[in-house]
Amino acid sequence: MSFALPHRVNQTNAEKITKQGSEAFTKDYQVDCSALSDFDSSVLAVLLAWRRQLQERNQSLVVLNPPAKLKVLAGVYGVTDLLGLQ
Repeated sequence: MSFALPHRVNQTNAEKITKQGSEAFTKDYQVDCSALSDFDSSVLAVLLAWRRQLQERNQSLVVLNPPAKLKVLAGVYGVTDLLGLQ
């Protein structure tokens, strides 16, 4: 199953997006970031929350089409490897 992040993820909508994604979990989970263009560090909190939830079920998170800015942000926060954004 793939869940598409919207183009904007910030403090205003991060909790809602986290809940929507959590409700959609099935097996290994893919998150499509191709529309993501306007975001802050809240997107990392969303992705890390999903990763933690999936790990508790012995499942994995796969981040598809991460924009370059997301990779840089993950690097700044030291979570590149946790999110598989090498």
